[in-house]
Amino acid sequence: MSDYAGLTEAIYSDGAMLALFSGAGTVRQMLVVEAALANAQAQCGVIPPEAARIIHAVCHDGDAVDILDLQAIATGAALAGNIAIPFVKQLTAAVARVDPEAARYVHWGATSQDILDTALVLQIRQAIAQWDRDLRSTAQACARLTAAHRETLMVGRTWLQHALPTTFGAKTAGWLEALERSRQRLLLDGAQMALLQFGGAAGTLASLGADAPRVARALAGELGLALPSMPWHTHRDRLANLAATLGVLVGTMGKIARDVSLMAQTEVGELREPAGPGRGGSSTMPHKRNPVGCAAILAAAVRVPPLVSTMLSGMIQEHERALGGWQAEWDVMPQIAALAGGALRHLLGVLDGLEVDEQRMAQNLAATNGLILAEAYALALGGRIGRGHAHDLIEQASREAVKKHCALKDAVREAVHNDAATRGMLNDAELDRLSDPANYIGEAPALCDRVLADWQAGQDAENAR
Repeated sequence: MSDYAGLTEAIYSDGAMLALFSGAGTVRQMLVVEAALANAQAQCGVIPPEAARIIHAVCHDGDAVDILDLQAIATGAALAGNIAIPFVKQLTAAVARVDPEAARYVHWGATSQDILDTALVLQIRQAIAQWDRDLRSTAQACARLTAAHRETLMVGRTWLQHALPTTFGAKTAGWLEALERSRQRLLLDGAQMALLQFGGAAGTLASLGADAPRVARALAGELGLALPSMPWHTHRDRLANLAATLGVLVGTMGKIARDVSLMAQTEVGELREPAGPGRGGSSTMPHKRNPVGCAAILAAAVRVPPLVSTMLSGMIQEHERALGGWQAEWDVMPQIAALAGGALRHLLGVLDGLEVDEQRMAQNLAATNGLILAEAYALALGGRIGRGHAHDLIEQASREAVKKHCALKDAVREAVHNDAATRGMLNDAELDRLSDPANYIGEAPALCDRVLADWQAGQDAENAR
């Protein structure tokens, strides 16, 4: 990692995720696995109980950085091909300093990938618990916005142009549903990933003979993991699914950040990120209030997809143990986790204090002098004179309104009066009704209510479990 990346990673990544997947964090989980392995083997009579007690004590005697030399592990890994080999060598030496006999049973019957994959599973379990908490908080912020703005009128935009009236609540309801879908997929992926990896050198556990099934069950129990029907050394579909889910989540957060940042443009001015000392300023322009949270989320949304692609490409693994594909995951999965966690942290900060300018939304809604309601006029006439004729008449009226800088209502009144087929069809009361955006938001408030009800029902069901 470059020095520059070291300066900037705190912007885009999540500190807790960086710590969890750091060298020290990974070694901590490897020690947990080795201690559990010794305990499980002692329970099954494979190694002496006293040896297991000593191995467990050494593994949990202080922090990982106190027990092992992480720099020496990194140096050794460059020659060995993975960090587990120098890790086991150092752990064995640490146990030997306490009891040389117990050191004989360190890492008994396991292979490097068993320890590394199971440690990764333990890291992912912690990561998903944090993502779930943060996604719940973010969803709650979305829900509050949806409830508060279910009837807050604003411009609905298609192709970046004014389209029809909608409500801000309808927009945030879409955010809420998408975030909740990713949260549910993460929980499913987490459950599918909560599996022990324990197969020995070639996935057969021949090293443990007839004791293998009992040891595997005991080890899974020690770690609180499910025991798969067989090891999954070169079957990375579950991990790839998780990476893809995180990619989709980051993409969803990028969509939300894009919406917010576009609505925060000076010319639009409908939203603003929360203000705070030192937040969003410029080095030269005192007036600037930049959407820095959105920038960090969008940066993650650019960076994560290629990383997910690496995880998918790495699924093509050879026979029983992989050459290159597995190794490619080691740095990539932590990067995905850190970027996803960082984007989620930023999104929660943006939404939790999001400033909504309802007055500016109303001003923008009126910016086209009623052109945004052209469809409403066309449909009102279309039921009487046919869609095609009505569309042409309102299209012409829209051109006239732009040309004369007048309200569309006035141009429609004139067009209807001048057309023999429509003369007298739309009176002033009808024109007033059709010119009010509040009368043309369709199901927007009801959509908000349905999304909120479904979300709340899901929360209640989960809390009741």
